[in-house]
Amino acid sequence: MNFDDSSPCYIISVAARMLGIHAQTLRYYEKVGVIEPSRSTGRVRLYSNQDIERLRQIRTLMEDLGVNLAGVEVILRLTERISEMERQLNKKDLEIQRLKEARL
Repeated sequence: MNFDDSSPCYIISVAARMLGIHAQTLRYYEKVGVIEPSRSTGRVRLYSNQDIERLRQIRTLMEDLGVNLAGVEVILRLTERISEMERQLNKKDLEIQRLKEARL
């Protein structure tokens, strides 16, 4: 079985311990929609390494920079849009490069 950063592998208590926060905080973050962990067939929350990294970003924004949860949501949404636009731009750049090479 292959695991990558998006593979769900940590139950809520382990994820909370890794982040130094309460499990209830993770439940609240899920409730407001800033994180969406996977669920096992028994409906147990399972967090991936990507989820853990996102939660670290949330904690940093809130604790170190003083951003409230609403601000965190906006920042994360904008960051995701920027990443998607960068992927699209890179794809277009590759297409342009292939077209240039085909003309030669």
